[in-house]
Order: sequence, then structure tokens, then C-alpha cells
Amino acid sequence: MADVVYPPIISAVKLFWRYLGLKIDITGDENIPHDGGAILAINHISYLDFALAGTAVLPTKRYVRFMAKKEIFDNKVAGPLMRGMHHINVDRANGSASFVAALRALRSGEIVGIFPEATISKSFEIKEMKTGVVRLAMGAGVPVIPVIIWGSQRIWTKGVPRNLKRNRTPITITICEPMLFEKDQDVALAENALRAKMISTLHEIQRNYPDSHEGQRWAPLRLGGSAPAPLN
Repeated sequence: MADVVYPPIISAVKLFWRYLGLKIDITGDENIPHDGGAILAINHISYLDFALAGTAVLPTKRYVRFMAKKEIFDNKVAGPLMRGMHHINVDRANGSASFVAALRALRSGEIVGIFPEATISKSFEIKEMKTGVVRLAMGAGVPVIPVIIWGSQRIWTKGVPRNLKRNRTPITITICEPMLFEKDQDVALAENALRAKMISTLHEIQRNYPDSHEGQRWAPLRLGGSAPAPLN
């Protein structure tokens, strides 16, 4: 699969990170396989999570094919870029087509990035998740690699004015060890195990985060912040 569009986009993203002055701390990149299919299951707290997760994988010299909603592909500017980077169009009115496309990509050895919560979590906690990640992993026979991002919500998230000034915001990205799910496993139990791992990793990152969460709009209520309460 030729990648003509991806390299210049990566260069632009790197320049953007430098402009913002972000302090990005990535751990666990050795858990990304250097070949073969895999799913990245990523928490979703900001509009920058796609680019940050992709950045975390760059040391392996691999690209991530993200599953993204149809509305992005319909955009006159973003659509051609998304197709050029071979991301996967998710039409919620026809989910089977996107499932098949993702399955095909995984079986051909691609890394597919998925946000199991489907939408940005306004509470910044891990929401209830869709079972598509687990079902795809079982169908393709590939591992699921949980990826947790923290700090990106301070820059650009849903319902809060974005802050695109140079600010040296700490961003933590942890790539967990791969999780394997067998085809005969109970899907709900497998999904619960994945969610539990993502929650425990998020809490660990928050405990070690360099800035205080107390009283911050970008921090969850659980940590003394003023983000909205979780809906689930």
C-alpha cells in the first residue's frame, strides 16, 4: 500500500507539536509489533488523540489506519487526506462495511487505531465501550494494545475553548502490553477486561502526572477537578 500522503502529514504534525511546545512522554512503544496486524484501543479525551497516538507509534516506522466517523471523510479538506492515509470510514448507518474494511486491513498486517468509547469523554474518565474492538481482534486473530493518553484535553476538547498557544503542556502516552482474545471467549467478558486495563492505566498515569488536577476544568471530579460528571 503506497503512502504518499502520510509522510508530509506527519511532518506537519511534528511541527505543530514543536510550535505548541508540548512535553510528550511516551512509554511502552516496544509493545508495538514491527510487523503483523494489531489493534490500538485508545481512550478519547480530545480532538488531538488521533495525531498523538500516531506519533507514539512512529519509532516503529509504522503507520496507523484509524477508524473515523463518516462526517470527517465527507469534509472537503479532511476527506481527501483521510482517504490518502488509508484510514477507515465508519458509517454508523452501515457498520458492517467498516467492520469488514477493518478486518481486511488487520489480516493484511496493518495496525488499526480504534476509539472504543466512540466519542470524546467529557468527564475524561473511560466511558462504556463498544464491543467492536474485541470482535475485530477475535475475527482477525490479532492482539489488542491499549493506549492511554492524558493531557491532550488541556489543549482542545469538546465543549471547552481550545488553547493553541505555546504552553508546554505535559502529555503522557502509555502503550500497554498486547492483550490476546481467543475466538471462543465471551465477548462481554473480554471487553470488560480491556476496559479494566484501560481504567487502571489511566489512573496510574494520573497519579504520576506532573501537574496538579485540583480545581482544574480539564480534570475529572474524582481527582478534585471540575469536569462534568460521568454519564455512566
